[in-house]
Amino acid sequence: MAGVTEKPEERKATEVELAEPTLGTEAELDTLRHHGDVEASVGLIDFAVNVQGAEPPAWLRDRLAATLADLARYPTAEHDRRAREAVARRHGRDPAEVLVLAGSAEGFALLPALRPRRPVVVHPGFTEPEAALRGAGLSVERVLTGGDHRLDPAAVPEGADLVVVGNPTNPTGVLHPAADLRRLVRPGRVVLVDEAFADAVPGEPETLAGDSDVLVFRSLTKTWALAGLRAGYALGPPEVLARLAAPRPHWPVSTLALEAVIACSEPAAVAEAAALADRLAGHREWQSAALAAVAGLEVLPGVAPYLLVRGPVGLRERLRERGIAVRRADTFPGLGPEYVRIAVRPPEQAAVLVEALRELLVGVAT
Repeated sequence: MAGVTEKPEERKATEVELAEPTLGTEAELDTLRHHGDVEASVGLIDFAVNVQGAEPPAWLRDRLAATLADLARYPTAEHDRRAREAVARRHGRDPAEVLVLAGSAEGFALLPALRPRRPVVVHPGFTEPEAALRGAGLSVERVLTGGDHRLDPAAVPEGADLVVVGNPTNPTGVLHPAADLRRLVRPGRVVLVDEAFADAVPGEPETLAGDSDVLVFRSLTKTWALAGLRAGYALGPPEVLARLAAPRPHWPVSTLALEAVIACSEPAAVAEAAALADRLAGHREWQSAALAAVAGLEVLPGVAPYLLVRGPVGLRERLRERGIAVRRADTFPGLGPEYVRIAVRPPEQAAVLVEALRELLVGVAT
């Protein structure tokens, strides 16, 4: 069945839609698999990728370097146990409720192992879960949020046995109330909350990482600049984690990634991440206000370390000609070519983007 195509301007601001289930063509799957790293070519100023910093902090690099001598051995069950225990302490969970992942992307790739009969993905949202499910031959239903991009739990079909939603959602930056997400829980249904950016929001409000009846994915990529290492984890009921892990090969997570999970879950690292989130929130406030002051741009409200911006079609390409990369957003179901996603950067970096936009959009009416 062909995928659903829609024009966002034809939908009312308060409307929530349920799209027809779809397997999709290979081209549509390729669109879902588009990610911001493709936009950030060498030599461009990068506002496309949501990784904070050019490299991990020195203390983390040193910690990982000290593990290099162990690379002659396969990752051990003891190392995995230590990583699960560290995550469990960080979130007040039992180690049996932790599954260490080679990045959240591995967790999404494992979703077909849950054998859902009626999977539903909330959009606009991160597209990798739907791509993984559809790539495994499963028909996926989309719940498309309305103009404010906040989820109405009643819009999710009662018969859904897997529901995937981001919090905060990528690319909208919307933070859904935890109470609304808990309303999705049903017997026989897995509710997966993608919290890849939760630690970038001061205080981690609305997190469900401590809830025992939902499945939560967390990533270390963004805050700790570890995109090249692939490290993250899942939190959830042990029986769900066992089903998720069933098709994994031996040693799915490297020794370095296991050590990163341990290091970034320790109290000092959690405190450092909280301080980084506070600083990032200030950068976001500055960048959001500066972009909103540019004629012809609309900055959508949110809390994440990225901004969803609406402007003239073709803006991304024109910025690219000026050496600046932003992330196209029309690959997210429910959004059109007038949207781009822009990563939050320190003001001294963001000022370059703002000035380029002012020059490109001079004379454009708000």
